[in-house]
Amino acid sequence: MNFIETVAQNFLSPTILFFALGIIAGLLKSDLEIPDSISRYLALYLMMSIGFKGGVAINTNQVDAQVFQMIFIGLAVSFFQPFIAYFFLKKTTNIDNPTAAAIAAHYGSISMVTFATASAFLKSQNIEYAGYIVAILALMEAPAILSGLFIAHRTTPETCNHSNEEKKLSREIFTNGAILLLLGAFIIGFITGKPGMNSVEGFLVLPFQGILCLFLLDMGLLVAKNFHQLRGFSLSLGLFAFYMPLIGATIGLLASKIIGLDLGTGTLFTVLCASASYIAVPAAMKLALPEAKSAIYIPMSLAMTFPFNVVLGIPLYFAAAKILLH
Repeated sequence: MNFIETVAQNFLSPTILFFALGIIAGLLKSDLEIPDSISRYLALYLMMSIGFKGGVAINTNQVDAQVFQMIFIGLAVSFFQPFIAYFFLKKTTNIDNPTAAAIAAHYGSISMVTFATASAFLKSQNIEYAGYIVAILALMEAPAILSGLFIAHRTTPETCNHSNEEKKLSREIFTNGAILLLLGAFIIGFITGKPGMNSVEGFLVLPFQGILCLFLLDMGLLVAKNFHQLRGFSLSLGLFAFYMPLIGATIGLLASKIIGLDLGTGTLFTVLCASASYIAVPAAMKLALPEAKSAIYIPMSLAMTFPFNVVLGIPLYFAAAKILLH
């Protein structure tokens, strides 16, 4: 299957079509909405399902040196990629330092929903992947936040005056409910293994695609609500939201090639490197870096990079991985 056929198949998948339906409904000012409590439930379900399946996969497979290599590389990419993003932002835009640092942190972190969509895409292609990639997903969230704050403090020293907020942030990073659920489900899946999977398969496996469709419908509605903020963007900022994921994907692909990852695992790691956070990092930046302009960094990651990755990026990264990792 060539790249065009892969993209066409992704466009016609239920998950992408429901995402498009959400965007259309939002642009038409429809009263269609997903209540906040339901939206939160859907997100918790996806993290629980992804984490548990990853733990079971680790239980049934041998943990080797490649896993530890991936942990190291995942942490390194998450920490150093914001420095690359900041370099390009300062070279191509006139944006202020705190906002540039906040944007850079978004593009060093990861998107769980993009990961979930990519895993569903691989399933539709009958491509397997290593369960430990879920642990890498959880570990790549926090380092980008730390490097983003480091960049801000080095370039704009007055941003160091938020010590109390940063202490609170450090607690929240390690007690974040989403991360705790993901890691907790991973550990439970690892402990219970295949018997545990058999007991919850009817809840955590079979409904997954339907739940993801409903969640992406909600994401489409959210993206549409943020479209109006893009009117004030400069061309260079808009371009950054599209070429930075490609830079991240290139880093992910090269690392996957060096380590010797299989097609499925390499594709998912590439997706992690290419994605941008729009949940955890915005909350962290709002708390620890209030000088940064949220009206810029939230629409960039949510209304531009996220749709690009979900619709075009995933099949593009998969096609590139087929060439490089086979």
